Amino acid sequence: MSTETTAPAAATTPRAPKPYVSDHYTPVVDEITARELTVHGTIPPELSGRYFRNGHNPKPGHTPTHWFKGSGMIHGLRLRDGRAEWYRNRWVRTPALEGVPYLGADGVPNLRASEAATHVIEHAGRILALQEVNLPYEMTPELDTVGAFDFGGTLKTAMTAHPKTDPVTGELHFFGYGPFPPHLTYYVADAKGEIVRSEVVDGAGPSLMHDFGLTRHHVVWLDLPVVFNPAEQSGIPYRWSDTYTPRIGVMPRTGPATVRWFEVEPGALLHVANAYEDARGRIVLTGPRYDRGAWEQTWKWWVGAPGYAPEPLVGTAPYRWILDPVTGRVTEERVDDLVTEFPTVNEERTGLPNRFTYAVAFPGSGLGEYAIVKHDHATGMRDLVPMGRGRMPGEAVFVPAAGARREDDGYLLTVVSDLEQDASQLLILDASAPSGAPVATVELPRRVPSGIHGSWIADADLTAGAEALGGAA
Repeated sequence: MSTETTAPAAATTPRAPKPYVSDHYTPVVDEITARELTVHGTIPPELSGRYFRNGHNPKPGHTPTHWFKGSGMIHGLRLRDGRAEWYRNRWVRTPALEGVPYLGADGVPNLRASEAATHVIEHAGRILALQEVNLPYEMTPELDTVGAFDFGGTLKTAMTAHPKTDPVTGELHFFGYGPFPPHLTYYVADAKGEIVRSEVVDGAGPSLMHDFGLTRHHVVWLDLPVVFNPAEQSGIPYRWSDTYTPRIGVMPRTGPATVRWFEVEPGALLHVANAYEDARGRIVLTGPRYDRGAWEQTWKWWVGAPGYAPEPLVGTAPYRWILDPVTGRVTEERVDDLVTEFPTVNEERTGLPNRFTYAVAFPGSGLGEYAIVKHDHATGMRDLVPMGRGRMPGEAVFVPAAGARREDDGYLLTVVSDLEQDASQLLILDASAPSGAPVATVELPRRVPSGIHGSWIADADLTAGAEALGGAA
C-alpha cells in the first residue's frame, strides 16, 4: 500500500475534554490518499464503485460548541475488480471551514456557510454533501469540493440531510425546515436532478425535523417535542418541550400539501428506518425512539455538558408506529430493547414493506460492546454481530448482490474504529447472515473517526447520471 499526503500534517491535537472530539471521535488533522489497500477475503466483483461516509471533523485547534458544528469531512474508498484501489479523506470546503459564520450580522442565515457534515449521496450524477441547515455541497468522485448546489436556483431553503429516492421513479424527495414560518417546504427532484415540485406544508411547527418518511402514496412528517428554543446556547437552538403536542403527519404525495396529523406519545425520532402502507392501508413507520430522559442524556454528550453519558446515544429503542387513516388510531410498540441508532434498509424497499432492518447497537440493555444488528420483522428474531473490545462500527450501508432475489441478498458495508489498535477497517458482511465471517476486510491507512451517514455509489449509477449531465464519471 502506498500513501501520499495532500496537505502537511499538523501536530496531533491534544485530547480535549469534550466527548465528541475524543476517543472514537478524535478528529484527524490532515487529508491523505492511500492506494492499493490490503484486502483480507474477497471483495465481490459487483462492488464496483465508491463508499463515501461523512462526519464532523473540526480543524486542528478548534473545538466546536456542539458535535453537529464540527466541519464536514468525507472518507472514501474506491472498490473495483476485487481491489481496494484507494482511500482518501477530504474536508468539505464550505466557508464555515474557514470560519465564516452561519448567521450574518443581520441575523440572516448564510445557506452556503454551514458544515455539510451529516450525509453524502448521489443523485442524477451529482455527489452531494448534506447538512440540514444549508444548501447541498457538490463533490467530485475524487472528493474535491465543487461548491454549493441549489438545483439551478430552484432550491430556496436549506435541504434535509435525509432525502429519499423513490426506487421506482428515481425521484428524490426532500424538504427544508426552520424555526420560523414557513416551517416546512417539500421538494421533489426528478431522475434528471431538476426540481419539479416545491410547496410549503402548512400546519407544521418549529420542531427539529431531521428526517421523514416516504411511502408509495404518502409523505410522513415528524412534528415531535424537540422544538426551537433560543435559550439553548450550544449553537443548535432546540430543546425538549413538555408542552409541545407530539404529532406524526401523513400527506398524499400528489395533490395539495394537506396533512392529517396523528397525536402520539411524547418521543423524539431522528432517523426513520422505513415507512410503508400495509395491506390494510395503514401507515407503518419504524425507527429508534428517544424518550425525554434518553434525549436529554444524549444532548449532554453532544454538547459536552457536565454529567454526560459515556455514549453518544442512550436509550434509543427501535419502535414501530402504525397509523390507521380509517379509525384515526395510532399503535406504538417497541421492536426490541437494544439501544440502536443509524437504521438502514435495502433501499430498493424504500417506501415498500420491508422484512429486514439493520442498525448500530450501542452498549446498554445487557450489551457490553458495540455491534451491528439485523432485525427480522417477520420472525421477531435478531442477528447480532459484536465488534469486540474497543471497536465501534459505523452505519451499515446495504448494497444488493448481483442477481439478488431476496430482500437480504446483498452486503453490509461499515467502517470500524478500533481504539486499541489505533486503526480502522472497512468490513463487508453478508447481509443474509451478517454474524458469519466477513466476506472481506479492507485495512485502512489510519483510524477513521466515527462519523454519521454515508452511501454506496455504484459506478453504473454515477456513469448514467454523468452521461445525463453531459460528462463522464
